[in-house]
Formats: sequence, structure tokens, C-alpha cells
Amino acid sequence: MYSLLLMALGGLLIGGAYTFYQQKTPRWLPICFVILAAMSLVAAYLLTLKG
Repeated sequence: MYSLLLMALGGLLIGGAYTFYQQKTPRWLPICFVILAAMSLVAAYLLTLKG
């Protein structure tokens, strides 16, 4: 269940990063969103591993 929520959060963060990139915001903001999305997706993957 938590892995599904983390994957959804990762998708929302990727969408936010893309939106901020298109709006020409400071470069650090979309980079932070991408890093958080990657961390969320890695956590979702690790929760799906057995044992």
C-alpha cells in the first residue's frame, strides 16, 4: 500500500518539476523536485523487496 502511495507521490513530484522548469523558475527548484521524486521511487521499490 505504501509503495503505491510513494509511486504516486513520485509522479506528482516529476510533474511539478516539469512545470517549474517550463515556468523558468530558479534552477534549484526543479532539481530539488527531481531529487525528491527519485528518493520516493527508490523508497517505493525498496518497500516491494522481500525480506
